[in-house]
Amino acid sequence: MVVRYCRARLGRVSGHAHTSDDVAQEVCIALLSALPRYQDMGRPFVAFVFGIAAHKVADALRGARPADVPIDSVPDCPDEGPGPEEAAVRTVEAERARALLRELPEQQRKLLVMRVVAGLSADETGHVLGMSAGAVRVAQHRALARLREMAVASRLF
Repeated sequence: MVVRYCRARLGRVSGHAHTSDDVAQEVCIALLSALPRYQDMGRPFVAFVFGIAAHKVADALRGARPADVPIDSVPDCPDEGPGPEEAAVRTVEAERARALLRELPEQQRKLLVMRVVAGLSADETGHVLGMSAGAVRVAQHRALARLREMAVASRLF
């Protein structure tokens, strides 16, 4: 869950999964360091984990710069992946989705990233955001409806 969360939050910065994986590893190290100080206050442990993850992601965003991806060798066979046109379309669509997400209020954006991208349950998301599972579902429905309206409106212009 932490890796998916980091990739969802940092994929737009560098475009490279290894940066997100490095941050996820830092989260694990910070989590191990913080375990002796952890006190059960009635909240799930996952809220504690995602609190650390949010801070590490914020640290990474502050120091982000585009990274070079090392290539160890030339491939032996042709690339069967998407061609340049499809890759360009995917990149444009992904940037458009990120731009629409940035227009949402921060609480709705966090909720959608946790629910849709990271795959957290309504209960887990609610614990992280301080909401009930029912309130998370209602807020998710409203956020998706708002996102849909913004997407339709942006196509008209």
